[in-house]
Amino acid sequence: MDASHPPSAANGFHGAHAALLLDSYQRLLGRPLIEPAPGADMGRLLYEADFVLLSHGTEPDPRFNYANRAAQALFGYPWEAFVGLPSRLSAEPVAREERERLLRRVAEQGFIDDYAGVRVAADGRRFRIEQAVVWNLADAQQTPCGQAACFHHWRPL
Repeated sequence: MDASHPPSAANGFHGAHAALLLDSYQRLLGRPLIEPAPGADMGRLLYEADFVLLSHGTEPDPRFNYANRAAQALFGYPWEAFVGLPSRLSAEPVAREERERLLRRVAEQGFIDDYAGVRVAADGRRFRIEQAVVWNLADAQQTPCGQAACFHHWRPL
């Protein structure tokens, strides 16, 4: 995926990555992330969804490789700044150890659907995410491709 440009009609709304997000979620949780709509551009639906959706890769210090519009608005980063940002920077330094435990738990179990924690936006605003689903991303051959998270609920602190 060429993540240098935000999802758009010109790049198919990063359709391959959208499929990875959707397929991994369905496989692990046994339900769709969003309801399939015949003929709909699922990449566009994910990018324009009313919930926060982000993912990072498998690097030793994982970097965000996807953030839908809701994620960009909440965290206060445009696509170009968000993608490539080490995902650990979305948590305050004191919360990073908790975040690492969460990611290890997801790696072992495949997903969790009850995560809550404090995150920090680009401008330093703090907010608490609640009822987040975090899941492993794997391609059709089950090769690990990273992890993703989505949530509908957050509140400012």
